[in-house]
Amino acid sequence: MKIRRAADRGYFDHGWLRTYHTFSFADYYDPANMGFRTLRVINEDRVAPAQGFGTHPHRDMEIITYVLEGALQHRDSMGNGSVIRPGEVQRMTAGTGVTHSEFNASSDQLVHLLQIWILPERRGLVPGYEQKVFPFDDHKGSLLLIASRDGREESVTIHQDARVFAGRFGEGQGTQLRLPEGRQGWLQVARGTVTLGDATLIAGDGASWSEGESLPLVARTASEVVLFDLA
Repeated sequence: MKIRRAADRGYFDHGWLRTYHTFSFADYYDPANMGFRTLRVINEDRVAPAQGFGTHPHRDMEIITYVLEGALQHRDSMGNGSVIRPGEVQRMTAGTGVTHSEFNASSDQLVHLLQIWILPERRGLVPGYEQKVFPFDDHKGSLLLIASRDGREESVTIHQDARVFAGRFGEGQGTQLRLPEGRQGWLQVARGTVTLGDATLIAGDGASWSEGESLPLVARTASEVVLFDLA
């Protein structure tokens, strides 16, 4: 297992935005951490009230937005306009090109979110959009599939051989993580403290490992995690 500690991530304070970069992104460059398999970006953002990212372009990327606290207002060139809240997952296929904006929908509360980018299986896809609600609180102590190549189990559809799971765990709750043959795993701790095998991980930590290892995940405090199963 290889651990990427929260304190070792890139960090920028722009006033209206405080952001941590697990992998190289924008002005943060770390040749030892350019991504993991097809997982290219995990940014942990905190956006000030009524502030946000103005209209900007993307292409050839699968973009997943996962809100932890607050509400994020989204608008894009495909005609979509929505507010994303905790318990919801948004997927945007940038494909041949889209523009979008993201703003904190509140005038008095921060919005805290993970921005996740996954490389697509091929370039030039038709842009697309999905947003779904997931019953995390009804399945506390287990992982829910939130994104997959075929949209199984009512997950959002991503154009890559990858599965993304997320879950909320109470203190002492846990599960066993097993990867299929030939797969690679990345666990991102969004909130709380967990143990993965013999390692203790806190919020912002990430850990990667290969198939063949069956690792117990146990929450030491109320926790939320995102798991990536990658080719």
